[in-house]
Amino acid sequence: MATSLSTEDRRGRDARSPVEIPRRGWLDVLWRVWAEIDDDRVFALAAGVAYYALLALFPAIGVVVSLYGFVADPATVERNVADLAFILPSGGMEVIGGQLHRIASQPRQALGIAFFASLVLSLWSANTGMKALFDALNVVYDEPEKRGFFRLNAVSLLFTALALVFVVLALIGVVVVPVVLGFVGLGSATGTLVWLLRWPALLVLTVVGLSLLYRFGPSRREARWQWISWGSAVAALVWMGGSMLFSWYVARFGSYDATYGSLGAVVGFMTWIWLSTVVFLIGAELNAETEHQTARDSTVDGDKPMGRRGAVMADTLGKTTPWRGGASER
Repeated sequence: MATSLSTEDRRGRDARSPVEIPRRGWLDVLWRVWAEIDDDRVFALAAGVAYYALLALFPAIGVVVSLYGFVADPATVERNVADLAFILPSGGMEVIGGQLHRIASQPRQALGIAFFASLVLSLWSANTGMKALFDALNVVYDEPEKRGFFRLNAVSLLFTALALVFVVLALIGVVVVPVVLGFVGLGSATGTLVWLLRWPALLVLTVVGLSLLYRFGPSRREARWQWISWGSAVAALVWMGGSMLFSWYVARFGSYDATYGSLGAVVGFMTWIWLSTVVFLIGAELNAETEHQTARDSTVDGDKPMGRRGAVMADTLGKTTPWRGGASER
């Protein structure tokens, strides 16, 4: 045998979940993640996804504002959405704020028509972006696209609709909660507590959304939830923290207007989308290589032998760190 059983145990080859992977195994995982970021061209993949995401943004804003037009004054939404500056860079606030002002200025009667028109347009536009994200996840998981035309488009359209629901739910916490608090007239302490709880709620919502994306986005047999949760949690935490830091940096030091002129806001916002996509893909890399560490079946099928699990990361073992003296397997 190339490697003793005890050595393999110390690497987590028999792990039933990421919790059971020991420190030595995590060194293997992190080393492979670092290597795969370059091999899979994560930064270039993220740039393509960011391009399609920006194309889908404006009709999506129309859907969101039109939804709020049925339950709240759009002008109120426009004022309170300034709280998003905590996460979005100033360029993003300019882009979104301008679109919000344009839509909120429409007659109230037109919002109903705008909602359905924007919904169809947004789903059509964002579906291409979602399929680009699925392609990127296939690269991360070393999978070819095996889904047929109708199944792929059905799944991508479903995720596009879910993404719009995610945005609506996120904005309910950021935008609608202040309106409700002001209407109900809660005490200052209660209002402050609810205001602070919006951000943990957004974090949980992001973890759930990423978990669904990582499980059903790649063209492979679905992984069990425990092999998805770690990358989802790490990506969500890094995304929220990184977004806040990027927003702070752009507001104080990194103005894009001096270099790009009138396009500065769009360039800054697209940079944020690109960085966000990079974080999400690295979260997928972490999930993939964590799953790649164990010899046990990590898919929903249960206990199939290697080679019959319908997923490259479950059907093969990942390489070990070269400086640890273990055998290199694939």
